[in-house]
Amino acid sequence: MTLGNGQSSNTSLESLLAASPEMLFVADVGGTLLRWSHPLARALSPRLTGGAPLVDLAHPEDRGPVLEAWSRLLEMAEPVRFDARLLDAAGEHRPLSCLACRSPGDGMIHGSLRDATAAPGPDPWRLLRAVIDRIPLCLWAVDRNGTFWYHDGSGLAVAGLRRGQFVGASVFELYAERPELLQSVREALAGATVRSSLEVHGVHWRSWLLPQRDEAGDVVSVIGFTLDVSETKRVERELRVQLERVEQQQQVIRDLSTPIIEVWDGVLTLPMVGMVDTIRTAEVMENLLTRIVETGARFAILDLTGVEVVDTKVASHLISLASAIRLLGAEGIITGIKPTVAQTMVALGLDLTSIVTRANLRAGLKYCIQRAKADRAG
Repeated sequence: MTLGNGQSSNTSLESLLAASPEMLFVADVGGTLLRWSHPLARALSPRLTGGAPLVDLAHPEDRGPVLEAWSRLLEMAEPVRFDARLLDAAGEHRPLSCLACRSPGDGMIHGSLRDATAAPGPDPWRLLRAVIDRIPLCLWAVDRNGTFWYHDGSGLAVAGLRRGQFVGASVFELYAERPELLQSVREALAGATVRSSLEVHGVHWRSWLLPQRDEAGDVVSVIGFTLDVSETKRVERELRVQLERVEQQQQVIRDLSTPIIEVWDGVLTLPMVGMVDTIRTAEVMENLLTRIVETGARFAILDLTGVEVVDTKVASHLISLASAIRLLGAEGIITGIKPTVAQTMVALGLDLTSIVTRANLRAGLKYCIQRAKADRAG
């Protein structure tokens, strides 16, 4: 009975290889096949003669993934699954799925092969491995004491870490200076499903911590799913800066469209141009009243020459503005009212008898100068 190209010191292993209907193998850390079962010999012989390295049997396009999977296998205590097309006895590249793990005793690699096309539907582990390998995330797990027993994912490279680097280490020791991170772990160990967003190792992570329970309902471990969202954070910052810039530009436009000008000693004028809505009128009221108090102005001219249309709410606000100016000890004058604006004010039934109005800004200034002279003469 031929089991491989070497003598086994383990009778149980030899017996298993001899009797197994599966394609089993034993390899060294370099990937060279040392022993194998009869089904594997039938599938790949004579390719196994002399102890062939597994990667040499792989299709040229699959050798890179095989080497990468083998590196992970040497770093991790958990089984590793990968797919590859291997050269079979007929000289064809046969699609096979490999599941292998490293023996904690002798360090040898024990594995099995099966036809990749034989599985009835997608292999969940293959789907998970595709996600772990291609999406910038980290999948990890700690036991009830906080010791990592799983640590994998392509997102680790972004943080300058190796796959499986933290296996066997304590999360509480590794992140002793990050209390907010450890608080999330403690909450998950206490039974809560936790979501968090933190910057760790210079990377922004969005994490989901899922407690795992035994049959008695006690939490025995926590599985962490951590996604690199640094690009999303960067886009958010850029959008925030752009929004702030737009707001600043809008404020400049509002200031330019409603400038408050001191045209004479004690006389302020506010020329309004374009579309006047309720929000803009409220800003105008606040800014104008503030300037009257700051400058001690005696008169405030609200010039509507550049305004074609106002709605009923705006018209009411303008009358209220004139009344508020009077309460501050100044006098409000409205100039340049267009016929359409006048019709709106009349339709509202507003009392304009207490408000000074003039046809244009020049007439309004003339009124203010005459009143100022009269006050000084008095």
